[in-house]
Amino acid sequence: MVAIPSKQKLYDTRIDIAEDIRVKVINILNQTLAATLDLKTQAKQAHWNVKGTDFYQLHELFDEMAGELEEYVDMVAERVTALGGTALGTARIAAAESILPEYPLDAVGGIEHITALADRYSAYGKHVREAIDTTDELGDADTADMYTEISRTIDKRLWFLEAHLVK
Repeated sequence: MVAIPSKQKLYDTRIDIAEDIRVKVINILNQTLAATLDLKTQAKQAHWNVKGTDFYQLHELFDEMAGELEEYVDMVAERVTALGGTALGTARIAAAESILPEYPLDAVGGIEHITALADRYSAYGKHVREAIDTTDELGDADTADMYTEISRTIDKRLWFLEAHLVK
């Protein structure tokens, strides 16, 4: 079991957001960091293991999606540290703290991987939209804007995945 600090030590910053607000935002960001790392590795799981007639197309799509998520991992972690917090981004923490279910390791065909990823992108998108609202209500427009940027891409990728599921 991973020991996650219940109260983070904040580092000094000249950002003019009150400490109590920064703590709340940092906690939300670290939850997002865990989920983003998890979703990235799940997209790679699909990338490595997809089989079937659409192999190459899906192999490339899943790799592109994982690459986008890697950019968001860095963006979220750097926002945590900019606010004076510690980014909690190890694989063990991500596994322990992610809001996403475990990836189905028996998925083989393209539709199985697409469905699994669509389910997870949907849950992740919901988390991100809730974070937009919460960080905006807390008065951190920059973090809310960052979440809005992430949300647009996640919704677009969910659309790409769901388009494969239309019969």
